Amino acid sequence: MRLLEALAGAERPLSVSEIGEAIGVDQPRASRLVQQGVEHGLLQREADPDDARRTRIVLTDAGRKVARGMRGERRQIIEDALAGLTEPERAELARLLTKFADGWPQ
Repeated sequence: MRLLEALAGAERPLSVSEIGEAIGVDQPRASRLVQQGVEHGLLQREADPDDARRTRIVLTDAGRKVARGMRGERRQIIEDALAGLTEPERAELARLLTKFADGWPQ
């Protein structure tokens, strides 16, 4: 799922190594995950126009649909959780999350 999200959020197709970096796994693991995605029809390999020795990975239509579905489900879960908070509580949560994010190491 992280692989699909990484590709959905990327501005361009990614190499296997770039996918590994994006999802925090080594290159062999990323390669296996890509292969599984290809086998399930969620990903496809395409030639890198800048370097014929490399391939780039792109989402198929099915892969984009799954990635969109995950985002929609996550959004609904968050909305449901926030529904129990008052407006002042939501504002305080936003303030605390901002403070937390500002303190996160770059």
